[in-house]
Amino acid sequence: MKKTIILGALLISTFMSTAFAQQPLYTHNSAGHLELTIDGAAHLSKLPLKCMQLEFPYKTGVVFTDTSLVTNPRNYHPAFYGCYDWHSSVHGHWMLVRLLKSFPTLPQHELILTKLQQNLTAEHIQQEQKLFTNKENKGFERIYGWSWLLQLQRELLTWNSPEGRELAANVQPLATQFSKAYIDFLGKLMYPIRVGEHTNLAFGLCLAWDYAVTAKDQPLQDAIKAAATRFYLADKNGPVSYEPGGYDFLSPCLEEADLMWRILPAAQYQAWIQEFLPGLFAKNITLFPIAQVKDRTDGKLVHLDGLNLSRAWCLYGIARHAGKNSAAIQALANQHLEAAIPHVASGDYAGEHWLASFAVYALTVENN
Repeated sequence: MKKTIILGALLISTFMSTAFAQQPLYTHNSAGHLELTIDGAAHLSKLPLKCMQLEFPYKTGVVFTDTSLVTNPRNYHPAFYGCYDWHSSVHGHWMLVRLLKSFPTLPQHELILTKLQQNLTAEHIQQEQKLFTNKENKGFERIYGWSWLLQLQRELLTWNSPEGRELAANVQPLATQFSKAYIDFLGKLMYPIRVGEHTNLAFGLCLAWDYAVTAKDQPLQDAIKAAATRFYLADKNGPVSYEPGGYDFLSPCLEEADLMWRILPAAQYQAWIQEFLPGLFAKNITLFPIAQVKDRTDGKLVHLDGLNLSRAWCLYGIARHAGKNSAAIQALANQHLEAAIPHVASGDYAGEHWLASFAVYALTVENN
């Protein structure tokens, strides 16, 4: 019986991966940007739907202070217990909300809405909040998970529907808690965190800034602007030759550049970006060759598929604000996105539990 179940799961994954590759997942819009199609949205939505209520396998980052946490993850994470880890569950929920708003006729509309309403109840969010008040776990999922939660709340706040308003009201207490925690953290942080994984500061601040603007959270905006100015304004000649690291799914240099157009006036940003990444303004851009993955069953090595996706969304943002060479920068973004999309549904859970969110973010970045 167990072998039959495993074989069935493998066949489903193989079918999804094949079908995914055959569908017109995106088109080129009039501006030359890759744009998600409803067929692409329908296929991508299946990936978080498969795991958002799948409790195991689960990777925890929780500090067990006593035996009360020696229990099933859904007992202390009743909203975000699926998709392998907390942050992947959060951005899986974000992705599904984004797709519902972008494609109201999505075939999975009712299923998605049902699962969102089952998970994002006021009671579940209240239970989620408790862990972050624990002294040993107050930094749990900082920075990445906090930031995706704020991005999820931003998506809910801009969902003009009874369902969106109800879910936004449910999630807001946790978003408010993270906003205050972010402000406190940024006031104590002495140096930027320039890594290619979860604790990358610039990426987190991008998501947090977008939430703060939408929610009219001025204290959070002020804290982010002060931190970004303190850490990044004087940067020149970003060390792109050091990228990528073998486990990267974020580009430290590009995430910084994607943040600063949010912070700086247009003319100041254009001068800053030309000094920070001068290679983007060459006639033929040679920076950021497509990252290669040799083993998509390895949870760390498959990060590089995510890197190609995150590079794409950063380059799109930079192209819109750089003032020069925008067509070439956008073309580089398209190359990264087109290289990564076929591998989002690889048939292996190591990448499938999270890469769809990155693909949707990259393909809908102009909606931000």
